[in-house]
Amino acid sequence: MQVPSAPTALPIRAHRLAAADRIGATASFICALHCAALPFVLAVLPTLGLGFLADHLFERIFIACASALALTVLLHGYRRHHDPRALRLLIPGLLLLWTGGFLVDGHDTIGLHALLVVLGGSCVALAHLINLRLRHANCDCVTVA
Repeated sequence: MQVPSAPTALPIRAHRLAAADRIGATASFICALHCAALPFVLAVLPTLGLGFLADHLFERIFIACASALALTVLLHGYRRHHDPRALRLLIPGLLLLWTGGFLVDGHDTIGLHALLVVLGGSCVALAHLINLRLRHANCDCVTVA
């Protein structure tokens, strides 16, 4: 007679991907907040020593890193759960982010820029949360009664 082993939750790699989803969702949400608040605090940032947060290079690097993380994690999640809901939010979110961050630039379009990146960051954050929920729902975890 075989003794049942201790319950196993997610494999180590799945834990890392779940953590990456959480980090991606948090980063995307913070990015959306940053972009929404930036027009209002633009004059105050340099006096606080946070002028780099208003720099276009910082924003573009952040968008590129968030995009790479989101694509990697969500495509891996899709391969596991085969549910396209997260990708349906990710793709327009990335398009909005990249359009706002790289194409719409200038003092006369700051409102449009902020709107696009806030909407895009919110879509990417929601895509991460949906992917996390789908990954958990389709988890092949062993539970002990």
